Amino acid sequence: MDAGSCNGCEVEIGSAFGPVHDAERYGARLVASPRHADALLVTGPVTRNMAAPLRRTYEATPAPRLVVAVGDCARNCGAFAGAYGLAGAVSDVVPVDLEIAGCPPRPEAIIDGLRKMTGR
Repeated sequence: MDAGSCNGCEVEIGSAFGPVHDAERYGARLVASPRHADALLVTGPVTRNMAAPLRRTYEATPAPRLVVAVGDCARNCGAFAGAYGLAGAVSDVVPVDLEIAGCPPRPEAIIDGLRKMTGR
């Protein structure tokens, strides 16, 4: 879920799940609906307009659910820290289970984090 990012993290997530890095071989798969997900990948600092949709998406994900904050903006608002339009980092809105550092994080870092979650 993009909570207010610049789309740099989404490009790297796409690369992580593309044919070169192939994150699916480790048991992770992107799905279109939170109702089919076990984990939420959240990117960007959470804007005021996206705080409620993020909470609703979190609640729509079946328990037990995991939340991964992807990128520095999701972890601590990154370059946007202190901006008036932000509700805060992802952990300020929903509980976060794993943080992946980087601006944007490399596909290898994303896969490493997902491997830690899946145990593969």
